[in-house]
Amino acid sequence: MPLKKKKAARKKAATKKRVVKRKVARKKVVRKKVVRKRVVKKPRKKAVVKKVKKPANVIGSITHYFPKVQAAVIKLNAPLAVGDTIRIKGHTTDFKQAITSMQIDHVPITVAKKGDEVGLLVTSRVRQHDTVSKP
Repeated sequence: MPLKKKKAARKKAATKKRVVKRKVARKKVVRKKVVRKRVVKKPRKKAVVKKVKKPANVIGSITHYFPKVQAAVIKLNAPLAVGDTIRIKGHTTDFKQAITSMQIDHVPITVAKKGDEVGLLVTSRVRQHDTVSKP
């Protein structure tokens, strides 16, 4: 091909490209709007919390249990004496018993006052945080 024809062909091709670019550049692009559906959230129902009834005459709670000697340590909220009947209630325990012996620091006593930590002999296994009450 002669040189003039090649230049003319290049020029023609260049003009075509420019025209195409101009058409693309001038063409308006219509963007579609994305319409989101509104989801109406229903209000959640409030959880109903059942209140656990505590025994009426709470004397104290178990702080420790010694399984070999079957003794429990009780932190007292009210006075307690030997011969009283108590009820020990917890997650797995629920029984009544009469107090036969009571000690503070390995010294036997007959009456304990509020705030004392007392050791008692118990008839069955008890656990920490079990409540002690008068029936």
